[in-house]
Amino acid sequence: MKKFLIMLLAMMMVFSFAACGGGGGEDQAAAGDEFDAIDDNFESEDGKYQIAMVTDVGQLKDGSFNQFTWNGCKKYAADNGKSYKYYQPANGSNATDDDRIKAMTDACEAGAEVIVTPGFLQATALEAVADKYPEVQFIFIDGWDIGKPNVLGVSYQEEQAGYLAGYAAVMEGYTKLGFSGGGGGSNPACIRYGYGYAQGANDAAGEKGEKIEMRYSWEYGSSFSASDDLQAMLAGWFNAGTEAIFMCGGTMFDSGAAAAEAADGAIIGVDVDQSGQSDTVITSAMKGLAQSVQISLGDFYDKGLQKGQLVLGAKDDAVGLPVDTWSLANWSVDDYNALFEKIKSGEIVVKNDEVADPSKAGLDNITFVK
Repeated sequence: MKKFLIMLLAMMMVFSFAACGGGGGEDQAAAGDEFDAIDDNFESEDGKYQIAMVTDVGQLKDGSFNQFTWNGCKKYAADNGKSYKYYQPANGSNATDDDRIKAMTDACEAGAEVIVTPGFLQATALEAVADKYPEVQFIFIDGWDIGKPNVLGVSYQEEQAGYLAGYAAVMEGYTKLGFSGGGGGSNPACIRYGYGYAQGANDAAGEKGEKIEMRYSWEYGSSFSASDDLQAMLAGWFNAGTEAIFMCGGTMFDSGAAAAEAADGAIIGVDVDQSGQSDTVITSAMKGLAQSVQISLGDFYDKGLQKGQLVLGAKDDAVGLPVDTWSLANWSVDDYNALFEKIKSGEIVVKNDEVADPSKAGLDNITFVK
C-alpha cells in the first residue's frame, strides 16, 4: 500500500490532474527535458544490461507511446545505477512474433533482470519467452495478466482520457471531428481511446443541444506509422470540413499534423502531451507511461517478481489532459477539473467495451460520415 501511495503522489506531481491542480503541461515539459538528458545508448563495461526494453513495432523515438515508456526505463536505471538497453526487433514496423521472441531472448542472454515490453503485440512472444527465463521480470505495458508468475500486465483506462478529449473538443466549439486510429482496429488501447472520445463528444453535444459529425477510421494505421496514404486521407477529411482529428497511434501523428498544417486544422495528441510537436495540437489524451514504468521497476527491485494486472485511471490521477499547454479558449480549466472529478468519483462512468465502430453504439448526438 505504501508503494502504491508513492506511485499516486509521483503521478500527481507530474500530471496534476486533480481538481486543485489544474494541469501539468509545464511539469511534463520539464520532465521531458530531464529524460532527454539521459543517453539512450548506455555502454556497459561488462556487456551486461540489467534493464531492457523491447519494442513491438514502430520507432523508439515516436514522440509518444514507445518513447515515453523508454523514458521511464532509462530514468529509473539512471537514478538507481542500473545498466540499460533497448531492443528493436528486426523488420521494424513489420516485425513478427519470431522477431520479438529473438529480441527478448537476446535481452535475457545479455543479462536482463527485467524487460519492459510495451504494446499488445508482445503477448505471443511473452508466452514463449517468460517460461524459459523464470527469474526475469517482464512488464507488459498496455498488456494484461497472461498467467505467468514473472509477467506483470500494466494497462490504463484510456477510455477516460479519450472521453475528456472528445468532450473538450465539442465544448471548445468543434462540431466536425475525426478519429484516426492505430492497430487496424485490433489494438485494445486505441479502441478504448476512440470509443471514449466518441462518448465524450456525444455527451458534450447533448449538453449543448447540438448534433456533431465524426469521421472514424482505422485505415492506414496498422503499423502505427506515418504514410503518404494516411496523410492524403486526412487531408481529404479536412478539405471536406473536418475541424479536429484525434491522432491515436505512434508516428501516425506526423501525417495528421502535416495535413492539419496545410488545411489550418487541429489535432488532438495521444499518450503524452504532444503540443511541442506541432502548433496544430489543441490538447492531448494522456496516460502516465513513464511514471508507471518507474514504479513497476521499483516494485520488482524492492519486492521481487511481480505478476497479475495493474489498471490505472482517473482514480489514480493517471489519465487526463495537459491544461497548462492546451490551446482551448472556450472551455475553462475549472470546468475540466469538475468533469474529471465526476469521472474519478464514478459519477460519470465511461464505457470501456471494445467497440471499434462507435457508429453502432447508439450515440444519438453524433452523425458518423465517410
